[in-house]
Amino acid sequence: MKSGPDPGYAAPEMQCEATRLMLAAKRGDKQAFDALVESLRGRAFHVARALVGSHDDAMELSQEAFLKVYRSRETFRDGEPFLPWFHRILRNTCFSFLRDNKRARTLSARNQSEDEDFDFEIVDDEPAPGDALVADERAQTFWKAFRALGARDREILALRHFKELSYKEIATALGVPEGTVMSRLFHARRRLREKLDPDMLPPEETGLPSEGRR
Repeated sequence: MKSGPDPGYAAPEMQCEATRLMLAAKRGDKQAFDALVESLRGRAFHVARALVGSHDDAMELSQEAFLKVYRSRETFRDGEPFLPWFHRILRNTCFSFLRDNKRARTLSARNQSEDEDFDFEIVDDEPAPGDALVADERAQTFWKAFRALGARDREILALRHFKELSYKEIATALGVPEGTVMSRLFHARRRLREKLDPDMLPPEETGLPSEGRR
């Protein structure tokens, strides 16, 4: 599962580069936009797949998000960081897809943490990924539990553990304070543990990488 951060969602200088490319694209530089898409394509796909489950749907939705970015490029404000803006487009594209296909069910308020204003359950019947990440029964159990989580939990866990972003990087991507990121992660991990068998091994042995950067 460890693949290293994608360009544009890693070091601060790379985040600045993504913003620079977007500003150039806004001014009509098509090559800059192509470079931006290339740098973020992998990250966009992995986050979309964590949200919608289906490989094919994730591919299509991530491409749709980039198309929306291009069509909306003139609305991107100078001085605004690109990554939070892009992530909002990506997540809204995925969430709209889930709602339109009746794969999103609103969760009751008691199932949400205090910092969350909405959440929904995802109807996900996609088989677990058929690669080395889920090569054993324990990993299959993890993926089953992961896919039973709500949209916010899946999103925050994907950003933290699948792409190994720091708390600060996640805060930038979501446009929320670092304290909110830590709170959401705490509740997401708790809900994930509740869905796993008590005798499951620690996270790093169930398909969820251990903690790295803060």
